[in-house]
Amino acid sequence: MAKRDYYEVLGVSRDASQEEIKKAFRRLARKYHPDVNPDDKDAEKKFKEIKEAFDVLSDPDRRQQYDQFGHAAEEGFGGFGGFGQGFGQGGFGFGFDDIFEEFFGGSPFGGATRTRRPNSPQRGSDLRYDLEITLEDAAFGLQTTITVPRTENCDACGGSGAKPGTKPETCTHCHGSGQQQVVRNTAFGRFVSVRTCEACGGTGTIIKEHCPQCQGSGRVQRRRKIEVKIPPGVDTGSRLRISGEGEAGLHGGPPGDLYVVIHVRKHKIFVREGDDVVMEQPISFVQAALGTELEVPTLDGKARIKIPEGTQTGTVFRLRGKGIPHLRGFGSGDQRVRVIVQVPKKLTAKQKELLREFARISGEDVESGEKGFFDKMKDAFSGK
Repeated sequence: MAKRDYYEVLGVSRDASQEEIKKAFRRLARKYHPDVNPDDKDAEKKFKEIKEAFDVLSDPDRRQQYDQFGHAAEEGFGGFGGFGQGFGQGGFGFGFDDIFEEFFGGSPFGGATRTRRPNSPQRGSDLRYDLEITLEDAAFGLQTTITVPRTENCDACGGSGAKPGTKPETCTHCHGSGQQQVVRNTAFGRFVSVRTCEACGGTGTIIKEHCPQCQGSGRVQRRRKIEVKIPPGVDTGSRLRISGEGEAGLHGGPPGDLYVVIHVRKHKIFVREGDDVVMEQPISFVQAALGTELEVPTLDGKARIKIPEGTQTGTVFRLRGKGIPHLRGFGSGDQRVRVIVQVPKKLTAKQKELLREFARISGEDVESGEKGFFDKMKDAFSGK
């Protein structure tokens, strides 16, 4: 269905001033707004049409485009009204109070607008502290002291901002409420709006003599030492919440919290994989061929592992319970030892002779054009 001319919708002439357009909209909005006409679909449809017309004609640029191109200009402004996102309360994105707040700064029924009292208690902000620890600290836990810069209530004035021995006085303009009522008489009647008191800035009090330590703010910057207990099993990205150790609250509000974010430093030997730790242990090809017993490092000391004869490079040996404790459960991960067989790059004449003898005994032809004995040895201990 074709849209009606916007000037016709508002009942104004094409050369109407902005003030005339606003007056027409206020008159029609008060008549057709859904809050005034609950469950009236016709009124709701009418109000949408009025609001769309006002959105266009109250904007000089949109109005110019509309005067030149008519409704064909709507694509350039996304439909002017943007109704695709819905309206909010009962299908509308603003209530009857919002229209009068826009034009009059208050409620059409004489009530105060819904604003939080400026001097009401406010919770302090949360703080973040990034802490770097070792893999051993992550595995076994740590108790440490950190220094956190934060805002606290002034000790000298107790957070009041007034000079010690004095106290803030009740604001005579707002009588301690922190707010002032503004009354306006309009064609629709008397309207009352509430604003922050300009005399006291919304605090409800006047400080005649400021505290010399905080200059009347009631708050000071300090560096506070805080004990932190890190449980076993944490990892990079773990967050520890310390209640009440954030910024001080305002107007008697509670303090915020401190969040300690963990970063685990890279280890020289171990790589963490979940709750397991992995390391590489080099062994000679003689040890791999004949077998041996090795002492390897762990997070809490040393342990011995048995290497059976004929072990290939890349073989993994598991040490049960030598990994990272489970953060939210019992037990620990494992330590995995991956052996890497090292083939010597240089051999003495005696070593070469002994290996040739070993090859002859094994039936290997080290002189043929096929892969030589040493190449085969390398392949064998390289896992090829």
